[in-house]
This record gives sequence, structure tokens and C-alpha cells, in this order.
Amino acid sequence: MANIKSAKKRIKVIEAKTLRNKMIKSRVKTAIKKIDVAIAANDIEAAKSALLYATSEIDKASSKGIYHKNTAARKISRLNLSVNKLA
Repeated sequence: MANIKSAKKRIKVIEAKTLRNKMIKSRVKTAIKKIDVAIAANDIEAAKSALLYATSEIDKASSKGIYHKNTAARKISRLNLSVNKLA
């Protein structure tokens, strides 16, 4: 355990940021799972609406630095491909 006041503060700040990052990543993963469920059910409309939501969540995560911009672009691209295969 840290003894210095600034080190204790860093520990608290890191815990808060880690929690925030986990929440955002979880939100993205849930959005992706909704697309996968819609694809499995061959529900094109649900897949498209879930894709819109997932794209938004991935972009938000990317803008906050949780995902690298190329990682976000790759995820969005792959989701678009999977939804477009249904149509």
C-alpha cells in the first residue's frame, strides 16, 4: 500500500478510470451481442437498428480513448459486413 498522499490519490483515480473503462467496454460488447442475436434469428430490421446503436457506442468508446481508432473502425467494418450478408 502506498504511503505518500499523491500515490494514494493515483490509486483512487486509476480505480475510477478502470471502472469507467469496464462499463464502456461492457456496453460495447452488449451492443455487439445484440447484433449477433439478431443475425442468428435472421431478423434484418433488428440487426440494422442494433448496428446503428453499436456503431454509436463503439465511436463513443473510441473518442474517449478506450479503443484505438483503427480498432474501432475494424469492429464497425466487421459488424457492417455481417449485417450486410443478411440482406
